[in-house]
Amino acid sequence: MQVIRMLRAQTEQMEDREAAKEKDKGIRELTGTIRTMEGEGKERTFQLSFSSEEPYDRWFGAEILDHSEGCINMERLSTIGVVLYNHKRDDVIGRIDRVWVEGNRGYAEITFDSDDLSEKIYQKVKGGTLKGVSVGYLVDSWEEVLPNKQSADGRFTGPCSIARRWTPYEISIVSVPADPTVGVGRSIHGSASDDVYETYVRQLQYNKNFLKQ
Repeated sequence: MQVIRMLRAQTEQMEDREAAKEKDKGIRELTGTIRTMEGEGKERTFQLSFSSEEPYDRWFGAEILDHSEGCINMERLSTIGVVLYNHKRDDVIGRIDRVWVEGNRGYAEITFDSDDLSEKIYQKVKGGTLKGVSVGYLVDSWEEVLPNKQSADGRFTGPCSIARRWTPYEISIVSVPADPTVGVGRSIHGSASDDVYETYVRQLQYNKNFLKQ
């Protein structure tokens, strides 16, 4: 009996860790937010919006990405940011020239590459076939707002989870948006923490199978 109690406690702790990890990793889509840039040499350059403060329903409830000053860490996008197709790390189709926040929305100026895949996606974006933009991000700090309560700054009403500090790490042109109501289950590619996470998942399933016996 003591072993079973220990396993149940361990399972509950692992489930909490699993949920927290998935909550901190998000994918968010916007549609119809890409427009061409004017000027000589700008033929392959577009401006797009990749994030906003609109509440977004995820598996744990309504999520809001705070766009106030100091809330978004743009360093990764600004220094090594690239544009992907459908979040596939090997399908790099362009570069991110600059990123900024305006009117509580995140914006980026991107330029498509000229290889075969990039040219194919560029033509579909230019022609209006592909309109979806998606951003992958990590949340470093949350504010949880209870139902009918106001957030600390008085801007939002609960229930909601507000990402007070978050980091976008990639922007994708997407064909089919992901379902935001389920657990993310996506990794930051090549991260050692994902191996630990997978070990947790396997151990969690082992515990559950044992407790069913």
